[in-house]
Amino acid sequence: MGKHIIRTEVEIDASAEQVWSVLSDFNSYPEWNPFIKSAVGQPIKGERLQITIQPSGAKPMRFSPKVLASEPGRELRWLGRLIVPGIFDGEHCFIIEKLSDTKVRFEQSERFSGLLVGPLRATLERDSKRGFEEMNQALKTRAETIVFDKRA
Repeated sequence: MGKHIIRTEVEIDASAEQVWSVLSDFNSYPEWNPFIKSAVGQPIKGERLQITIQPSGAKPMRFSPKVLASEPGRELRWLGRLIVPGIFDGEHCFIIEKLSDTKVRFEQSERFSGLLVGPLRATLERDSKRGFEEMNQALKTRAETIVFDKRA
């Protein structure tokens, strides 16, 4: 069975609470998120979400992951599966690491496992990683803009 991990990170000049407020506000994703085009549901452990992802230049994919962890200001993690366990599973993780009151390290990663990981590895590394990086930058911009707006 194949396994593959993609991990990206970015430093954001905003508080952990501000980054979490942007990350957990699924309704606003269509306004700013270039990777996760739509997220329906609540970021609550045990909930099932309806997610549509579309890395730039790629076709949209829809899936219904289950939330595994949700700690405001710290972590959001879900598990998505293609058809049945063991074919193609993806555990997607967002970690907010507080560096100071006004700075965090945001890490987005996904651990893939299953029979289709090998054949899809190049696509994952190219498209999914690009999607993560694009989302990280958009999250940074939005969280830092909200901070700026509140100071004005």
